Amino acid sequence: MEVMLREYLPILVFLAVGIGLGLVFIVAALVIAVRNPDPEKVSAYECGFNAFDDARMKFDVRFYLVSILFIIFDLEIAMLFPWAVAFKDISMVGFWSMMVFLAVLTIGFAYEWKKGALEWQ
Repeated sequence: MEVMLREYLPILVFLAVGIGLGLVFIVAALVIAVRNPDPEKVSAYECGFNAFDDARMKFDVRFYLVSILFIIFDLEIAMLFPWAVAFKDISMVGFWSMMVFLAVLTIGFAYEWKKGALEWQ
């Protein structure tokens, strides 16, 4: 039983250090932070629009294009990490299916770039 508990000691130390460091940062922010609120700072801000504007106003679609691109490439990385970890155990079918996946994403990225979705003017 004692050997099993000793195996959990690094996890408990890691947890204690993480919680302690988090508390230190929170306390430091409370002590050091400058508090100078004004109406502009405390106003709600979401997706590039003021919260109390007319709901039927025209909006820029680029906010949504950038968020969709972020989600696409975030999912790409989420798929790439497990594949890279298991790289030595996968077959050629697994390798080439990931190459097709990356090629489709690269073509999509090139298309977005060509259409100017990444230009911010």
